[in-house]
Amino acid sequence: MTKLTGKIALITGGASGIGLASAKRFVAEGAFVYISGRRKDVIDAAVAEIGANVRGIQADITSQDDLDRLFSVIKSEKDHLDILFANAGVGELVPLGEISSKHFDYTFDINVKGTLFTVQKALPLLKPGSSVILTGSTVGVMGTPMMSVYSASKAAVRNLARSWAQDLRGTTIRVNVLSPGATKTDKVMDLLNPEILEGLANGAPLGRVGDPTETAAVAAFLASDDSSFMTGSEIFVDGGYAQI
Repeated sequence: MTKLTGKIALITGGASGIGLASAKRFVAEGAFVYISGRRKDVIDAAVAEIGANVRGIQADITSQDDLDRLFSVIKSEKDHLDILFANAGVGELVPLGEISSKHFDYTFDINVKGTLFTVQKALPLLKPGSSVILTGSTVGVMGTPMMSVYSASKAAVRNLARSWAQDLRGTTIRVNVLSPGATKTDKVMDLLNPEILEGLANGAPLGRVGDPTETAAVAAFLASDDSSFMTGSEIFVDGGYAQI
C-alpha cells in the first residue's frame, strides 16, 4: 500500500473513530499525517497507537486562534498539505419541540462553521492537485427522526463541496464528500441504543453496520490520485442504506 507515499495529510477529529482509522490507513499508504482534536489525552493515545509518521496537535476547529496555530505548525514543519480530511463533527438526538439554541449553535458551529474555516485557512498550504475531503452523512439526504439539526448541518456540508468545487476552478484542488452510514465507532455506540443500531443494520441491503476501516479505505481513495477526476462529488459508505 503506497498510494499516498510522500504526501502530507491533516485529519481533523483524527484521534478516534473514522478519523483514527483513516490516519492509520493514510500512514500505511505512505503519508505523513497530522491529527487534531480537542482532547490532548485522546490525541496522545492515538499517536502512540499509530506509531510512526504521525503528529498530534490539540485544536478546536471552532476556535479561529486554534486553527491559525494548527496551520502555522504545519507550515513551519512541512510547508504544505496534499490532503485535508475535514472530519471533525458532532451529533445529538433532539426531536422537534425540544431543539434549543444551544443545541443548534453547538452542531452548526462545529459541523458547518468549523468545517468552513478549517478548509479556508488550509487553502494557502494546499498544493495544486491536493485533495480536500469533507465528512458528510447518509442523514444529509434522508429524513431522520430526532436528527433534524444534525441532518441539516450535513446537508450544508454537502453543498459546501459543490460550491467550493466551483470556487476552486483553475487550482486543480479537488473537494469531495465522504458520507458514512451507521458505523461502529465509540461515538455512535454511545449515541444510539442497540435497538436503533439493529434497525439501521436491518435497513441496509448488506444487513449490518460498517466498520471504520471500511470508510478509511474510501478516504484513502479520495485522498489519492486514483480519484484525480473527481470533485464536487459524494461517496456513500453505508451498506446501501441511503441508496434504496
